[in-house]
Amino acid sequence: MISVGELRSLLESYGVRPSKSKGQNYLIDRRVAEREVEYLEIGKDDRVLEVGPGFGILTHALLERASKLTAIEIEEGAVRYLRDTYPQLEVLQGDFLEMEPPKFDLFISNVPYSISSPLLFHLLDMDFRRAVIMVQREFAERMAAPAGDREYSRLSVNVFHRAECKLLENVPRSRFWPEPEVDSTVVLLTPRRAPYTVRDEAMFLRLVDLLFQQRRKKIGTVLKQKRLLPDDRSGIPYLDERVERLAPAQIAELSDALTAQR
Repeated sequence: MISVGELRSLLESYGVRPSKSKGQNYLIDRRVAEREVEYLEIGKDDRVLEVGPGFGILTHALLERASKLTAIEIEEGAVRYLRDTYPQLEVLQGDFLEMEPPKFDLFISNVPYSISSPLLFHLLDMDFRRAVIMVQREFAERMAAPAGDREYSRLSVNVFHRAECKLLENVPRSRFWPEPEVDSTVVLLTPRRAPYTVRDEAMFLRLVDLLFQQRRKKIGTVLKQKRLLPDDRSGIPYLDERVERLAPAQIAELSDALTAQR
């Protein structure tokens, strides 16, 4: 563990104040950081990207294994600390959501709660082999939820469509400072092709968004409201179902049927 006193001293030295609104909570348990890095399974030639390293609890463990490590950090004080402490590290100052990062094979981040969703979708649009991220536990459960589960959502479908998602371990809130109001979960993402095909991916993703906006309504009702229901409904499946009961492959089937009728 890093003592809270040690961390506070570092923050004060570099003029940094954790922002509650930005979800800035620093991991203080080195054992958790070590396990996160182990989950990444770094090879000797792997290019590793760390986003939001803060004061380097993951960075320290990563540098013991990775020969090619780049860190992206938005906080100026943390950037100065990283450059002072790890001269061998390439540190880019900026917002990961607004920049084009260098090519990478592996990705790791203890994600600020406030940007979990935009960071995840930004990441899944990129080309990489494996990612380990720590996010709010409830968010992680929605990422991995199957059809019919209480947590099943637009997020679940979008993640499943792009990657295999595995929840690795829960991390108590006591392992952070300042202590957040919720626990966290470490998640492994492995990009892969969806285990089904879609004729029009833009249509599929639009359909997911529309249907989950009114998840309690029957699919036929939502499609009619959005003027997506053709006059000939004979080939359109699941009109009497609700989207929260449909697996991603079934939503793809529905999307293809609507595409064929257009």
